[in-house]
Amino acid sequence: MTSSLPSAATAARPAPFGERLAAAMAAHGPLCAGIDPHPGLLTAWGLSDDVEGLRSFALTVVDALGGRVAALKPQSALFERHGSAGVAVLEEVIAAARAAGTLTIVDAKRGDIGSTMAGYAQAYLQEGSPLAGDALTVSPYLGFGSLQPAIDLAAANGRGLFALCLTSNPEGAQVQHARTESGESVAALIAREAAAANAAELSAQGLTAGGLGSLGLVVGATIGDAARTTGVDLAAVRGPLLAPGVGAQGAGPAELAEVFGDAREQVLASSSRGVLGAGPDVRALLAAARRAADDAAQALRA
Repeated sequence: MTSSLPSAATAARPAPFGERLAAAMAAHGPLCAGIDPHPGLLTAWGLSDDVEGLRSFALTVVDALGGRVAALKPQSALFERHGSAGVAVLEEVIAAARAAGTLTIVDAKRGDIGSTMAGYAQAYLQEGSPLAGDALTVSPYLGFGSLQPAIDLAAANGRGLFALCLTSNPEGAQVQHARTESGESVAALIAREAAAANAAELSAQGLTAGGLGSLGLVVGATIGDAARTTGVDLAAVRGPLLAPGVGAQGAGPAELAEVFGDAREQVLASSSRGVLGAGPDVRALLAAARRAADDAAQALRA
């Protein structure tokens, strides 16, 4: 019996993720709206904390924002907590966003080695998999090279990755700011490896300058001078920077200039509760998303 999933070789490959994301940001603004069905938000929406409430919540967000924001980012853990039925809802959300013409970044932060990493890559990046959005968040803390199966499959299928680099949680600095034997910080190593992958991708497209690569980083907008003190050159990455904490969430023009410097045009602001708190009315959700996108755009341009 042959597999029902088309192979990377036979499936029609979309344009590179970086190219598609740049177009979406130009059309809709630099906002990625999270789909984070926390128990408290379900309750606030008048929904039950079960699969039916989860499904109603998540598909309402897609209905309100699909085709109107640059990207949607479902938080996989908050679907997985409902078991296999919750994962099935995540698959519905990914399919609904695709039908609405909106990019999805599956926030699963997967990271492992060898065949296990390859398995995660096939689940979230292989064309035809019901869990495959347009990009996946990954953890590089088993060594950046451990991500290679995901990097290869993402490239083969026109998908993208966002590797954790400089996060805003206090514990992150214990690993991200640590120094390797060469004296380079771990965060700088991750950024340098991402830059090399994007340079190769963009060079293959004939883009020696300009363009957005498909291997992005997660960089908190409220990390202050951490990029500078750890030696991270964000502009050199030439990839998208997924940034929680922009605009009304805490970081204004001065903070963004300190964190991102010349890389501000690469920033995709991530907002979850700031938008979702306006629900369940779809018009209110859309209005909140538009405000968040405008706030982010203004802060990043200043």
